[in-house]
Amino acid sequence: MRPKKHKTTGSNDLFRARLDQIINMKHELVLLAGKVDWDWIDGEIAPLYSENGRPGI
Repeated sequence: MRPKKHKTTGSNDLFRARLDQIINMKHELVLLAGKVDWDWIDGEIAPLYSENGRPGI
């Protein structure tokens, strides 16, 4: 079973810091992650998940 997509909302959680407030947004890996086509990767690995069983994490 495929993992569920996370919905991003603009609301702030009072007791949680957002990730973009913790990490350096100019770091090379953060910039690289912004350039990766994640939807294409998701489409390529989607057939590998079963509709039955425990959800992926």
